[in-house]
Amino acid sequence: MIRLIALLIMVIPGILAVYGIKLMRDMLFGILQPPFPYLWLQFLMGLLFFLAGLFFIGGFILHRDRKRNRVQPRFQKKSNRR
Repeated sequence: MIRLIALLIMVIPGILAVYGIKLMRDMLFGILQPPFPYLWLQFLMGLLFFLAGLFFIGGFILHRDRKRNRVQPRFQKKSNRR
């Protein structure tokens, strides 16, 4: 059950990042999506969605690997360094 919840926590930001890529791609081809009045605003929101999803997934993986001591010394917390 815990693994299913963890999978859902990872899938939602992944979908957000994919939607951000789609918005940026549509802007490059000149396709305006309904909630956005301008192409440049659509691109900025797509970039924001992509970066938010990417940072969330990266932070989740870094946090998990820190707990298992599988990171390089420069990524360890200050109290865990040897």
